[in-house]
Amino acid sequence: MDTNRAAVRREALRECGAPPGALDELLAYTESPFDPARLDSISLPLADEPHLDAWAEYEREARDRGIFPTLARRLVQLRFPIEEGISQTDAYRAATRRGVFPPGEEAGFALDSPERLELVLHPTLAGHVPVLTAGSRPDFVRLVRACSSRNEPERVPDSMGACIVNGLNNWDRVARYRQRLEADRGGPFDEAAWSEAFRGLVPQKPLYQDRFIILSREPYSAVPASAIGRDDAEWRALSVVIRREHECTHYFTLRAFGVMRNNLLDELIADFAGLAGAFGRYDAGLALRFLGLEDFPRYRAGGRFENYLGTPPLSAAAADTLKAVVVRAARNLEAFTAPMDLSTASASARLVVALAGLTLEELAGSDASALLRDRLLSAPGLA
Repeated sequence: MDTNRAAVRREALRECGAPPGALDELLAYTESPFDPARLDSISLPLADEPHLDAWAEYEREARDRGIFPTLARRLVQLRFPIEEGISQTDAYRAATRRGVFPPGEEAGFALDSPERLELVLHPTLAGHVPVLTAGSRPDFVRLVRACSSRNEPERVPDSMGACIVNGLNNWDRVARYRQRLEADRGGPFDEAAWSEAFRGLVPQKPLYQDRFIILSREPYSAVPASAIGRDDAEWRALSVVIRREHECTHYFTLRAFGVMRNNLLDELIADFAGLAGAFGRYDAGLALRFLGLEDFPRYRAGGRFENYLGTPPLSAAAADTLKAVVVRAARNLEAFTAPMDLSTASASARLVVALAGLTLEELAGSDASALLRDRLLSAPGLA
């Protein structure tokens, strides 16, 4: 780490009341894995990932067939019920490991509100991403269990309102890959030839693994509409936007930097993108309410802040300092962006890129505005 930068970070933590014994612990927690130099040789937004071709076809097909029937026809995981032990059955293993689809095209479970299920290919800094928005809370839980819990009825916490599915084996895409190879060779594979070709496919995960996002329609961060003076229906609609932009920001850091973490810097940046997308501005008071810090220094138990303290969690002294760091960072970010119109995707995207180049305590320090201005000037252009 640059010696001068390390000194600036230490001083910013001291400004927030960090005791000497917690400095190293805090510096380790707030160390950023986002290297802005990785963006120097790429253009933003990033190109779509390979699975978008298939998902664009699913989206078109769904206009006539319906979204859930279309996806159940294509994604084998949706052809099985949500049941204890289902992932250990021969039929499930054959389907998810070898692409042996069960007979018929019916889904393995029903949705309460299939007509309210939405599928969009949402444009982001990381290219388009498929976003599924469930029609009800039970439907969200079912889809998460099918796509990220191997159809097992694993607990989905009430506080969980979104899920990035990262690496779902899509056997429909494998079948398409096989068809292309067979067309190129002028005839079908026998079993031995396909086994050899399949072994060559396995290391090339982008050719058969999908990334997409599942969203719920619950109030964001369990903040009731009454707490922010909004109508319930309006707040739920805004919550979908916040949640979508939040998750798409995590998707960007994963693609651009190879990192997606449960860390307060990541959450600050992702909530910034969500609020900018929903309101065209950044509201520090609302961002802090999401974390349970709206009445700092009092902390509201059950706020999201406690979800991001690491494993093992930070010491009590370090956590207390971190609350002050987050509060200062949010307020500095609001002050810096107050004159800006963040209603356009490109405006908020440039800020996301700039924020990723700083650490949490740098955003909380007295030089935050100057540092952010420098990062904005050096941020890559957006096509």
